[in-house]
Amino acid sequence: MAEYQVAPNVAVGTQEQALERVAGFLRRVYGWMCAGLAITALTAMYVAGSPGLIVAIAKNSLLFWGLVIAQFGIVLVLSGRVERMAASTASALFVAYSVLTGVTLSFILLAYTGESVASTFVVTAGMFGSLAMFGTVTRKNLMGWGQFLFMGLVGVVLASVVGIFWQSDALQFATAFVGVVVFTGLTAYDAQRLKAMALAMPDGQTGSYAILGALALYLDFVNLFLMLLRLFGGRRR
Repeated sequence: MAEYQVAPNVAVGTQEQALERVAGFLRRVYGWMCAGLAITALTAMYVAGSPGLIVAIAKNSLLFWGLVIAQFGIVLVLSGRVERMAASTASALFVAYSVLTGVTLSFILLAYTGESVASTFVVTAGMFGSLAMFGTVTRKNLMGWGQFLFMGLVGVVLASVVGIFWQSDALQFATAFVGVVVFTGLTAYDAQRLKAMALAMPDGQTGSYAILGALALYLDFVNLFLMLLRLFGGRRR
């Protein structure tokens, strides 16, 4: 297990408690993240395999954009109210978000071959695991990356919005390339940030904060996957 940095003047017993607290918190975070990814994958497979459902959603633009807006709303609620939220409520919102993401992802996945989706997922899992491990065990302080990564994230979002209205292969490639860089950095950054969160969160709110941490890593994984798929995925003919 990784050795987490603690203040050198802290007693051994307190150090052990801190390590145990961090390890327990990270187990819950990654457990919830994996559960969310599984829910998203199963939902996407179900929707993609239901032509009637796909057509119904595709023909109702109001419904589709309602799903997208609901996703943003859940992220905002979890991020802004987690300290006042019961663990059961946070869990329900995270599950709902995972389902909604599965519905919207099903349309994207239908554009690519099953082989490229599977291979990209494996590559993403390998990259994510390595980056998360690096962020967790490194003694280098990654907190200084936050501002630059946020600026990069804003740029990727804006470029993606522009790409909806302006179809340009060069823009799509550049957006995906920068997106891979940004979410690569965010994965390591968020993994390290979770250690600080584990020690700073209020007692009795481990469940809610574990959901918030799981959401951050879930978003890193899904977006890294989508950016890699845009770069290397094989489209259906």
